[in-house]
Amino acid sequence: MFFFRTKEYLRYKLFSRHRKGHGINSPFIYDVVSRVFRNKIDEAVVSKIEWVRKELERDKRTIMVNDLGTGSVKNNSAQRSRKVSDIARNSSIPEKYGKLLSNLAKQFGGTGVIELGTALGISSMYMAVSCSESKIDTIEGCVETARLAENTIRNAGVGNISVHCGSFDDCLPSLLNRKDSPGLVFIDGNHRKDAVLRYFNIIAENSGYQTVVVLDDIYLTPEMKDAWKTIREHRKVTMTIDIHRMGIVFFRTGINSNHFVVSH
Repeated sequence: MFFFRTKEYLRYKLFSRHRKGHGINSPFIYDVVSRVFRNKIDEAVVSKIEWVRKELERDKRTIMVNDLGTGSVKNNSAQRSRKVSDIARNSSIPEKYGKLLSNLAKQFGGTGVIELGTALGISSMYMAVSCSESKIDTIEGCVETARLAENTIRNAGVGNISVHCGSFDDCLPSLLNRKDSPGLVFIDGNHRKDAVLRYFNIIAENSGYQTVVVLDDIYLTPEMKDAWKTIREHRKVTMTIDIHRMGIVFFRTGINSNHFVVSH
């Protein structure tokens, strides 16, 4: 698996376009890269969330985690007792990608954000602080993890996040069955190909053309790479951005279908 991930990363570095937009021939994608990849977020906000992360990384409590998906590479058992500190280090989104999610939520999350895979709430908070007028609905399959995430989010003073405890299959349809389509959907928490494709298909069929979908860990395994390839070929997908760790999917109409690999 290490060889696979190394090979895919080297391929990404070889073919990726510059994050400043050089070599991107789509005005729409150039605009997205300019507004999302190059914009900075308030460092006070980053410091606050990263302080919460550091506190969690020092937390020696243990909780019983029931992982309904494959989890992270390091935490790959279905159910066991885990230290909160280990979950914070291995399952929470890194700062670099938290900032990207925050900018994506600011640009596209106006009608609401749905997250599949709360973990300890770090990514949820990054998205919530940049679109405070929108609601972030995040789904977590493990009861104890969801409870800890709720407490963490509440103690951080972030008020526009709702944590839903249950399987993605049970919770996702009801969250999509609303008047307005979500502006942004972040899929992270189950890294099985069939499951990822099932969730994506449900989202694609129940979302408007302005919805943007972000998938995490698209090159984590050969199975995830296959899922990403299938998603790019979906009939509703018009454009995608590949930043190696994440894939960003657009359903926009009136633009030529294309796939861009962008450095980040």
